[in-house]
Amino acid sequence: MMTTPDSPPLVSPSPCPAPPPSLPSSPVPSSPAPSSSSLPLPPSFPPTGELMVLALGRKKQRVFIALSILPNLFLAFLLSSDPLIVLSPPHHCHLPGTTLSPEVLNASLPWEKKPRPGNSWSLSQCKQYFNSSHLAVVDCDAGWDYNVTEGLKNNIVTEWDLVCAQYWLVPVEEVCFILGILIGCLGLGYAADRLGRSRTLLTSLTLSVVFGVLLCVSPNPYIFVIMRFCLAAASAGVYLILYITRLELCDPSLRLVATVLAGLMTVSGELLLLGVALGFQSWRGLLGAGTAPLTLFLSYGIPGVFPESPRWLLLSERSGDMNSFSERRNSNRELRDDESFTELESEPAPSMRPHLSFPELFHSRNIWKNLCVLGFTSFISHGISHCYSSFRSDVRGNAPSFYWMYLLAVCAGGGAWLLLWVTVDRCGRRGILLLSMTMTGLASLILLGLMEYLSEAAITVFSVLGLFSSQAAASLCILLTAEIMPTIIRGSGVGVVLALGSVGRLSSPLMDLRNHYGYFLHHVIYSSLALLAVLSILLLPESKRKPLPQTLADGEQYRRPPLGRRRRDNVPLLATPNTES
Repeated sequence: MMTTPDSPPLVSPSPCPAPPPSLPSSPVPSSPAPSSSSLPLPPSFPPTGELMVLALGRKKQRVFIALSILPNLFLAFLLSSDPLIVLSPPHHCHLPGTTLSPEVLNASLPWEKKPRPGNSWSLSQCKQYFNSSHLAVVDCDAGWDYNVTEGLKNNIVTEWDLVCAQYWLVPVEEVCFILGILIGCLGLGYAADRLGRSRTLLTSLTLSVVFGVLLCVSPNPYIFVIMRFCLAAASAGVYLILYITRLELCDPSLRLVATVLAGLMTVSGELLLLGVALGFQSWRGLLGAGTAPLTLFLSYGIPGVFPESPRWLLLSERSGDMNSFSERRNSNRELRDDESFTELESEPAPSMRPHLSFPELFHSRNIWKNLCVLGFTSFISHGISHCYSSFRSDVRGNAPSFYWMYLLAVCAGGGAWLLLWVTVDRCGRRGILLLSMTMTGLASLILLGLMEYLSEAAITVFSVLGLFSSQAAASLCILLTAEIMPTIIRGSGVGVVLALGSVGRLSSPLMDLRNHYGYFLHHVIYSSLALLAVLSILLLPESKRKPLPQTLADGEQYRRPPLGRRRRDNVPLLATPNTES
């Protein structure tokens, strides 16, 4: 049996010793399989975060995104109703006919507001004039009559007579409202990072409903201002948490679409707000119409209705749940789509707070640089927007109607979202932000430098261009911040950028409080800072179609692309080392 045919078969299969090793190697894939399912989890957070999002399944992902977009329709009632609530209509002193003789005359030109300094003066709306043998001027004792032709027939100005000596309460209310948004973004953004998106969202929704009800029954303007501050803080928290949760539920291909749809939903709410105002004609009914639907969204706290952010769960030190989730996802695809994520988020754990290394945060120079640039750009884009909306009234003295300016601002915001939808995924976030801020600065400089030579139509065109580009820049600042800030500080980072935008918005009521003196210098400062923001945008990274960073180390990797063809370049202003050689 040991013949020569035995040796040839041993030599001829020599090219095929691979099959015998392949047979013993068959048990080897069984060992790498579980190790491969557990290996990606500890060392690399971003791909694991993307897998967690994909594990939801495309159908559930879209349902959750739709649930995060719907509340924006009613949040617009609470966050955008200030112009209607504080609109001051033309007024004059009330003349009780039974007490005054026929020769007593109120000479303050019927329903005509007092012109601004620099134009022809008329008699004051805040005084009563007696014209018999000589002109006598006395204070209004019997109240005021209002000629309401625009907005609400009953707002806080007409209900509590916040005119003349009491007018200072109107800018104070606007300042407190904006400060409430600022405090809510900072405080609730930090709470969302430490306690979780879901818990903070339910807390903010509950507070919004409670303060909304208390606001609707306010007995005097002082209680109204306090409740308005609290409602603004809670509503801003709801908006912020829904924004970052929506982004964290999306894979890179859906992030822009979901954000734009949410922005268009807010624009729809602002348009619907005007229709509801015309229907209710009362500030109590208007705010009640925005508060009542928020009670329905408290159902998001029911387990399985609205999920906790999967990316935040990865940071909450629940490694055992992560491993079991990964094994079940690999073994059963249908189970992956239906049960695993719900079970992962529904199991309470004693340690739900992600660990944040504050020394590492303080030394994260690249993250701080990006946050400062985006915060500065947000401050400019929000602040200069008011300059465009009031340019004609402040410079020419002929303010257009309230409805015209309101619809113009809302439609400019809707057009800005459509522009972002079409261009941002093609040209990149940084490029469109640079273009928007350049257009904002140029429109401002043209209005300031050529205002004596521009016609009314040209002023309207450049004002609309400035409104359009500034709102596009403001929206893109928030999106870029949410995409480059790590999950562990995403709520705080987006909250800081929104808060700095609120600081820019404070210029509007402060100018009203000072009767718009110094408007020209105010606009010049914003225009100069807008040009400086254009230069600082070059230091930002590009986040188009990139995974969301999870940890501080991941966020440090988001650096600006090179300015030229070389992979390395040295920019002296806040330059950071580029590890990609």
